[in-house]
Amino acid sequence: MFSFCTDPATLDGFQWYACYLTSGKHLLFYRSFLVVIALLLITAPLALALGFAGAVAARSHFAPVSLIGKGYSAMVRGVPDIVFFLFVPLMIDQGLEWMRHKVKCPDWTEPVRRGSDFVVCPEAKLPLASSPPWIHETYGFTLAVVAFAIVFGAFAANVIYGAMNSVPKAQLETGEAYGMSQGQIFRRILVPQMWTYAIPGLSNLWMILIKATPLLFLLGVQDIVYWARELGASKTSHFDYPHGDWRLWYFLVLLAWYLLLTWVSERVLARYTRRLATGQATLAGEQIRRAA
Repeated sequence: MFSFCTDPATLDGFQWYACYLTSGKHLLFYRSFLVVIALLLITAPLALALGFAGAVAARSHFAPVSLIGKGYSAMVRGVPDIVFFLFVPLMIDQGLEWMRHKVKCPDWTEPVRRGSDFVVCPEAKLPLASSPPWIHETYGFTLAVVAFAIVFGAFAANVIYGAMNSVPKAQLETGEAYGMSQGQIFRRILVPQMWTYAIPGLSNLWMILIKATPLLFLLGVQDIVYWARELGASKTSHFDYPHGDWRLWYFLVLLAWYLLLTWVSERVLARYTRRLATGQATLAGEQIRRAA
């Protein structure tokens, strides 16, 4: 970045640190923080949508639909998260490549499964070997988002399902007494009231999601954990500025980053919870009324 950074061997003191911290690999390290933020901002609404759909399905009076909703939540919550984080991207990747293989290489006679290997024709690979690096990065990031959304959607479904059951039945019966249809009761009474009970559980789920983002490292995405380990190690080919084992300092930076992120999240969620509870017929709403 600076003109004096052409030869790292001649640098010393401030100039060495200035060039070291602005090297190309460090810029990728700084960008990886944006990758984590992007994962959170994309995964959270997707997981919430899956959770809402799963909760609605679990409440269905049609047995097959109810079984699917309850089965989705129970299956994902009953299996260690890391298993799904590793299984879902692999399943999607191989499934898409297999379908492309059937379309693009119909004359292929060799089996796709060869022992523990999965081999398709070069034209069916995702992404193609000739694709630019950003395509590979985006594809891996997309698979990671899908895996996170499926896993945390199951937890959100359980939270929302419990919140829906917590809405006083007297309110639903009042809607029926006024001649409202089941759809109107669902949209105008159940869903608005449900969020009051769901926010505490969803807030905890958001914190867990933040703490789970280092699992991107296991999915092959070059996130902040990957770069902290690589740039902090004493022996690595990722930069031209040799140094000792600085991983402790890099991971301290990550510690401060996650503490700051959770601190801000707690403040925002607490304010939103208080605003949502105002005027509601709940314990939190009653406490707000008494305080006023």
